[in-house]
Amino acid sequence: MKTDLTPTRELSTQIADAIRSAIVSGDLNVDDRLPSEAELSEKFGVSRPTVREALKRLAAQNLIRTQRGATGGAFVNRMSFDDARDNLVTTSTLLLSMNDVSFDTACEARFALEAACAPLACTRRTEAHLDRMATEIERQRDDRLSDEAFCASDVAFHRALVDAAGNPVLSYQLAGAVEAMQPLMNMITFTGRSRTRIARRHGRILTDLRARDADAVRTGLEDLSVYTKKIAADLANAKSG
Repeated sequence: MKTDLTPTRELSTQIADAIRSAIVSGDLNVDDRLPSEAELSEKFGVSRPTVREALKRLAAQNLIRTQRGATGGAFVNRMSFDDARDNLVTTSTLLLSMNDVSFDTACEARFALEAACAPLACTRRTEAHLDRMATEIERQRDDRLSDEAFCASDVAFHRALVDAAGNPVLSYQLAGAVEAMQPLMNMITFTGRSRTRIARRHGRILTDLRARDADAVRTGLEDLSVYTKKIAADLANAKSG
């Protein structure tokens, strides 16, 4: 583990980075016990509060867990895809909100990534996936549904389509696209969209997925992308006009 620190960077961040690198490289394996705070303090030449701050950073990222007692300490955690997904969604949301990413660019990326799941989803989808999507379509047809709840249902529908691909790595990679981009896109288009038209398009995608027609599913996603971008363009024109 690299223990040389640079005075110009925050020490706790460097220590957290060094331990993270040791985990990634395999020098520290799942369930390995980390050196004690005192040992890490001596190894890095810093105070124990600085080490403690570094460990808090790693724990917040679910890379380590702490246990109390005589056999306690900090241990390398086995991170699940669900744990990692939450971090990815947060990072993706921040990147999109803090940088100048056009609506069309985000929309293009989001639907292109999802369309890539269509062949696998058509092959591997289960009745549970289809039922989840059908349930969300029914929710979307309820006029009493709030805008926030409709957005959540929209995300849940597309998440079920991605999960139907049966590949946890794809589901993780696409979490940023579906669970970060989709809510931001909905925030822009919700005043101009037709819930009925969206639910109808979702219904066609579900029908094609049920028939295992990957080309039709991709076509349905492209149609939804075109419709979404048109709403955004119409709203932008109305605002500038």
